[in-house]
Amino acid sequence: MSRPGARRPRPKKATPDPVAATPASAAAQSAPAKKPAPVAKPPAAKRAATKASATKPSAPAEAAASTPAASTKGNATKQPAATKKGNGRASASGASFVEGDAPAEGVVLITGICGRLGKLLARTLHRETQVEGVDRRPFPDCPKDIVHHPFDLRRKKVRDVFRGGRIRAVVHLGALHDPRKSLKERHSWNVVAFQKLLDYVEQYEVPKLVVLSSANVYGPQPDNPQFLTEESPLLGSRAFGGIRDLVEMEMLAQSFFWRHPSTETVVLRPVHILGRVHNAASNYLRLERPMTIFGFDPMVQLIHERDVVDAIRLALAPGVSGIFNIKGRGELPLSRILRKLGRRPRPVPGPLATAALDRLWRYRLTSFPTPELDHIRYICMVDDSRAREVLGFRPSRSLEETIHAPMALR
Repeated sequence: MSRPGARRPRPKKATPDPVAATPASAAAQSAPAKKPAPVAKPPAAKRAATKASATKPSAPAEAAASTPAASTKGNATKQPAATKKGNGRASASGASFVEGDAPAEGVVLITGICGRLGKLLARTLHRETQVEGVDRRPFPDCPKDIVHHPFDLRRKKVRDVFRGGRIRAVVHLGALHDPRKSLKERHSWNVVAFQKLLDYVEQYEVPKLVVLSSANVYGPQPDNPQFLTEESPLLGSRAFGGIRDLVEMEMLAQSFFWRHPSTETVVLRPVHILGRVHNAASNYLRLERPMTIFGFDPMVQLIHERDVVDAIRLALAPGVSGIFNIKGRGELPLSRILRKLGRRPRPVPGPLATAALDRLWRYRLTSFPTPELDHIRYICMVDDSRAREVLGFRPSRSLEETIHAPMALR
């Protein structure tokens, strides 16, 4: 017993439990635990239907895969949106770095490495990353740290290059542009070989694919707008069968873009490339007396071959995907370009030029097929805003230097 008059100690207030104090938690504590209800398995037919639907490609992919090259006028294929993910900055070497990160490891595989652009790209990249190439042509001056696989892209040996799992990027420069080759051979080399390459990229989960196409897929047309964007229809194959393979390759690449978003797919469409390359534009400017079409003087866009290499390096940056028009600095009329080179053009009426060039081509007296005349008759200029904004591409060679680049071969 306590003494009379002694102060009784106050009872301590219980601190409420923040979980137990809520009615929901109290009910949860007092209620007995319920066993989870068994999940009924779907019948075998429903499971098979579900599995089949999981492997079906999306609607844009089906549309891209089923659209023939000649039916691109209506833009039936949804154009991949150009994106650049992450906050890294694209360096001149084509690698994207976040502060404190090291350059990406792995091998950059270049198809068509023995061509002029392939050699330029390989000699530029091999100082910063491992480079391998696939090309059936010889590479006698190949640097020692570059691995050259001298076999056909259509052969099964290409699979062995991917099996090691070291490929982090594929740059496809292996398109065949020789108009003297048969349609069957060009289709087999360009389309069939590219389809096999896409299968390897998918199977071995290569994170980056860069495809070099051409702005010629738009086609020179009398009703072309002044500048064509990446969403413009691909009409180049209507008059020139040699462009048909490029258009079909682009359809395959766009279909792959939608079906395999884990692989960052980039398609580059450069304008006429000038340099020591042996293409139609450079060969035309090397002529002392080039043919022009009487009454036509189209505006022309050009790009230096080394600027194309810089654009490919930027496209290799992680986080970049989509389609990009690539052009050099400025535009000039064809007559002014020829004047700067000291050429003496021969103006010929259109019908006469077509008949003459057709006969010269038939007797192998020229390297220019008749459809090439449209390039000196109509405009085909592109808008490169997307490449400037997303890739950060800026051509470093002046227009004057670009115009005189083919003369270095002489």
